Amino acid sequence: MTREANEPTNRNDDPRTTTAWQRAGAAFRGRFSRRHGHAPPTSDTGSPAPQQVPGADTLWRMRTTVQDEPGSLAALCAALAAQRVDIISLQTHPLAEGTVDELLLRAPAELLASDLSAAVRSAGGTDTWLERADAHDLVDAPTRVLGLAARTALDAAELPLALRQLLGRCTIRSRPAPAGGDRAPATAPVEGALDGTVLRLRSPEGGTITVERPYLPFTPTEFARARALVELDARLGPRVPQGADVLTLAEGSDITVRRADPRDLPAARAMHERCSPRTLRLRYHGPVGDADRYLGHLLSPRHGRTLAVRTASGRIVGLGHLLWDGDETEVALIVEDAWQRRGVGTQLLARLVGMAVEAGCSSVYAVTQASNTAMVAAMRGLGLPLDYQVEEGTLVITARLAGAVPAGAEELGSTSAP
Repeated sequence: MTREANEPTNRNDDPRTTTAWQRAGAAFRGRFSRRHGHAPPTSDTGSPAPQQVPGADTLWRMRTTVQDEPGSLAALCAALAAQRVDIISLQTHPLAEGTVDELLLRAPAELLASDLSAAVRSAGGTDTWLERADAHDLVDAPTRVLGLAARTALDAAELPLALRQLLGRCTIRSRPAPAGGDRAPATAPVEGALDGTVLRLRSPEGGTITVERPYLPFTPTEFARARALVELDARLGPRVPQGADVLTLAEGSDITVRRADPRDLPAARAMHERCSPRTLRLRYHGPVGDADRYLGHLLSPRHGRTLAVRTASGRIVGLGHLLWDGDETEVALIVEDAWQRRGVGTQLLARLVGMAVEAGCSSVYAVTQASNTAMVAAMRGLGLPLDYQVEEGTLVITARLAGAVPAGAEELGSTSAP
């Protein structure tokens, strides 16, 4: 089996969403079959395949399974050398039977993927998988893993992105623990579970982190690395960078924008109490009485990043969320009525999009209603290419982020490398 994986694969069939706006968005996206080309951010999983340059070499990432016996690796190296292929790096993943060899290769540009696969097959390689690589893949594995550990240690919201960079193209979903108990679901034992192309790990809060990777089974080595990263995250406990950005609105009022976390839950609930039913309905797309119970999920750094807008007196008047929705990224805003149409939402959205750009996301989407003219105007104000899909009052606006410049990421304590 040889697969040349140059196109992203989307998996949006997980029914285990936990919030009304995600259910509404999932149903809407299913009806329209909107395909945004979403994959894990290019900075996390390797940039798109570069253009062919006449006479230049091509970088490939390859996995193949060989027999665990003397001479098997030598035969593979000889077959690649016969095709003038240079092995830049090699990692081995022992299995119960055989060994998975992961190689970074430099090959002549004119060498086709089929020819490369045939050479590997002639040397005894099976279940071969190929993907175009680029200069980002030249970083050795220990250096990359140490960088991911440091990134995760600084910010709990980085864990999903770090797992993506560690494991390549994959979809990561978090499932909370059952209500009213502190035990993890049966599908997430404390030590985790490995099942082919699916990893299940126990999250620090007691729920489940599910990682799925189409076509390419996980190895025990990858499982151990992912579990170690999650365990590091759990040992460090809740943590959010506390940088702040002080802004002056056009009317002269000063506001502070900073990262929020579960400690802001009381102030966020107080803001909800000051919001009108219409404002809550436009934000949460469901019963107004359910709005408060979503806040704990939204403020958790495990599911994304949240920005809070505070007045000079310290009161929260707006919240903005950047949510890791499987392999897509959602933006959502709420500004209390007395502070609407004063530029607060525009400032929030610009900084959320800046964080998405800085994290390497290719696009973000907002699920709203066609009557929510303020949100539509804020998205248009980004100055980015937009896609619109609408049916029965539900509107999904997708902003393409190619070429966008991060806004205010450093001041707000983001830790991802641009």
